[in-house]
Amino acid sequence: MIERIHLNILREIERQGSLTAAADALNLTQSALSHTIKKLEGQLNTELWIKEGRKLRLTEAGQYLQDQANRLLPQLERVDENLKRYANHEKGTLHIGMECHPCYQWLLSIVNPFLQESPGVDVDVKQRFKFGGMAALFNYDIDLLITPDPWTMTQIIFKPVFGYELVLVVGENHPLRGQDYIVPQELLDETLFTYPVETARLDIFQQFLIPAQCMPKQHKQLEDTEIILQMVAANRGVTAMPRWLIDKYREKLPIYPISLGAGIFKHIYVGYRQADQTNAHIQKFIKLAKHSG
Repeated sequence: MIERIHLNILREIERQGSLTAAADALNLTQSALSHTIKKLEGQLNTELWIKEGRKLRLTEAGQYLQDQANRLLPQLERVDENLKRYANHEKGTLHIGMECHPCYQWLLSIVNPFLQESPGVDVDVKQRFKFGGMAALFNYDIDLLITPDPWTMTQIIFKPVFGYELVLVVGENHPLRGQDYIVPQELLDETLFTYPVETARLDIFQQFLIPAQCMPKQHKQLEDTEIILQMVAANRGVTAMPRWLIDKYREKLPIYPISLGAGIFKHIYVGYRQADQTNAHIQKFIKLAKHSG
């Protein structure tokens, strides 16, 4: 009963914002688009949308179908892409998802040799997911998920590829500069800059501050790595970043790393579907990632 055109219509209405624009995007007339949905409503015996003047409001059933379109169409499009690749003897695209803000700099060091060793293979990187990184992996929106926080679940394999130390970063004139390590209580009067990520996923909170029942004086969230480090260099606060990243930025910014207690040591993981463990492109990427250090 449900055909792909129905899913395409619902998705395009969300993307384009109107019936007219959705019809244009699908190379349909507005009347043909409306007739297609009207026929489906008759088969389902339920309305999918209600017109209120020039506006369109989805019913509960319509919203459900739109959600399913957003989930299913990427999978179908990947099927199309792979079949086209087989037909044309092409190697396709490696879709990579990122759940690690500072890992982007690390990823760039892998992409360049990967492209050189894989003629015909393109790379696409996604940093935001409507349904989250794991959902994007399950739904075939991406082939690989880069994350410092792997999940334990069936059908998904996570491989550790790069180890690093999470460190506190301070500016040139900060009173903590020069110490080999700090204790949580030394951050009580500090402004702590982090990425816009929930506290439950920030290691400086979960592995350092919260166990000691300590909180910084202020917690400010910023989106961009370089802006965060510029703020630290200007002595506006401190942050926590991978040591390898700070070593790179120290060439142009007066910033200094300090160990967090006895040290917080992490890994970057590459996650992929168990069904893809023989995929040559994925295995080549993982091999390069393991030698990135």
